[in-house]
Amino acid sequence: MTHPLAGKPVPPELRPDIEAVVAAYYAVKPDPGDRRQTVHFGTSGHRGVSRDGTFNEAHVLAITQALCQLRKSRGIGGPLYLGRDTHALSAPAEQTALEVLVANGVEVRVAAGGACTPTPAVSHAILAHNRRHGGTAAQADGIVVTPSHNPPGDGGIKYNPPHGGPADTDITAAIARRANHILTHGGREVKRTAVGPARRGHGLVPFDFVTPYVADLATVVDLAAIRAAGLHIGVDALGGASLACWPAIADRYGLNLDLHHASPDPAFAFMPADHDGQIRMDCSSPYAMAGLTDHRDRYDIAFGNDPDADRHGIVTRDGGLLTPNLYLAVAIAYLFRTRPAWGPQLQVGKTVVSSSLIDRAAAELGRAVFEVPVGFKWFVEGLAGGTLGFGGEESAGASFLRLDGTVWTTEKDGILLALLAAEILARTGRDPWQHSEDLRARLGDVHYERIDQPLPAEDRLALARLGPRHVRATALAGDPVTGVLTRAPGNGAEIGGVKVTTQGGWFAARPSGTENVFKLYVESFRGAAHLARVRDDARQAVAEAIALCRAEPRQPNPPAA
Repeated sequence: MTHPLAGKPVPPELRPDIEAVVAAYYAVKPDPGDRRQTVHFGTSGHRGVSRDGTFNEAHVLAITQALCQLRKSRGIGGPLYLGRDTHALSAPAEQTALEVLVANGVEVRVAAGGACTPTPAVSHAILAHNRRHGGTAAQADGIVVTPSHNPPGDGGIKYNPPHGGPADTDITAAIARRANHILTHGGREVKRTAVGPARRGHGLVPFDFVTPYVADLATVVDLAAIRAAGLHIGVDALGGASLACWPAIADRYGLNLDLHHASPDPAFAFMPADHDGQIRMDCSSPYAMAGLTDHRDRYDIAFGNDPDADRHGIVTRDGGLLTPNLYLAVAIAYLFRTRPAWGPQLQVGKTVVSSSLIDRAAAELGRAVFEVPVGFKWFVEGLAGGTLGFGGEESAGASFLRLDGTVWTTEKDGILLALLAAEILARTGRDPWQHSEDLRARLGDVHYERIDQPLPAEDRLALARLGPRHVRATALAGDPVTGVLTRAPGNGAEIGGVKVTTQGGWFAARPSGTENVFKLYVESFRGAAHLARVRDDARQAVAEAIALCRAEPRQPNPPAA
């Protein structure tokens, strides 16, 4: 049920106490014996809440020390590019990481003056450095301190190896194991040295992330066409790190751009409440984006980013905020028709929980689809290696190749996808919503939803280990089941849940890595009423599969080598 405050201002008494949040970062000592308070890397880093003992100074000390040891073991001897967003915990966590990196002799390149840095700008900097130094001990990597679009009281930290994108599960598992070992032993092996506010010397190098990133945007988006069209553009950075980029983009390329919420506020008090009454800087949420959608008539096109700028939200006059799946399909249909240098081998990257409208758009283009589990890390190799032209997730994160068919970033880039929406309007005279109407008229309409369902911890573990044998459902909404997947078709990797398909639709279920819920994704090709039937049958099928899985005797863990 939608919260009564959804899309409305949050009263002061319901906003987070930022001073208490920051104080708890230092004061609360996590208990290594409590699994909830140990280090866990989800699809995009370790995240948590300081007052709950899940994101504290001890976590960042241990994670950063583990990263330093990983770098040494892998022969990564170049600089580390360090960025952060505007969450209240990001500045203190960045300072903690700096002190450990410097003490371990790592050269750190960090924005001057404590400025914030978008995630895609960090990826761009890593790739630019490694084009000059790739294959040598001087290769670079990076850290971004961000909990993404999570509430103001949350913190997060993620690692980008030399390929510039999110670390894969082998790396994050190794970091987590080592970090938890450090936590368990009281952090005694952490090296740390004081770093003053000037942030100079001791291997610290002030770095301009914004200028080279902004200058390079012209190699991937037709900014000249946007300028020539004279579009009036509205941008809501949601008080995040893209605030550093949008004025520079407007100045360099002569764009007529209005920037909303141009001053960071760690409480994000300007944000309307999300669907559940929480403050959440989710640029794909119609409730969180109400501040911009309410003004959409002022602009030819408008868009927003989340705090670390790796996600996008596209707003049009007639369509309001586009759903992420719809815009991804429009972007794919447009890009592969307007990038003549993109070779015929380039595929479309999507996740198993993204809309089948993307598959239809790719089929219309004659392009193969590379379908992977949730997590942008699965697109890194294809974008870097020239087998993917585009990679996107249903959670409004995507990136694509430069105009010449070479890699841009190997991270989600919300700024890029926002500018693409303006290019689409500038070059075609029709905005992405109008293109989506054309697309659905040609390819058929779909109805899609994602729901967070409560699920006890033991059931979450069972859901993650489901196999096809556990799914006994033979039909969904009266249609025979045509497939039960626990591995992604594109790369064979485990999806960490299950996907069940029919001719009329599909559902997928995945457990949350941090909360006692599971994510239920449902799509129908036959309308809203059919969607409801698929949803109801999906809930029953998941409950039955979990019960069967839990009834099986667990295999003992193999003895340690």
